[in-house]
Amino acid sequence: MDGTAIIIILAIAGVASVLLFALKGLLDQVPDVIDSVGKARDAWHRFKKPELPPRADDQEPPAAA
Repeated sequence: MDGTAIIIILAIAGVASVLLFALKGLLDQVPDVIDSVGKARDAWHRFKKPELPPRADDQEPPAAA
């Protein structure tokens, strides 16, 4: 029974270690995902409302030389 308890404790510690390692890897990706979402949102807004070039009527006529 003494050996079984040690093996169970080591197994639980191993599983916890793997879960923490996987969680850390997932959390390390969160800032990149947030940046990508922001870039995609900005691109979508530019696509929906493109900036129009200024009209020719708004420009001043060239100065006479």
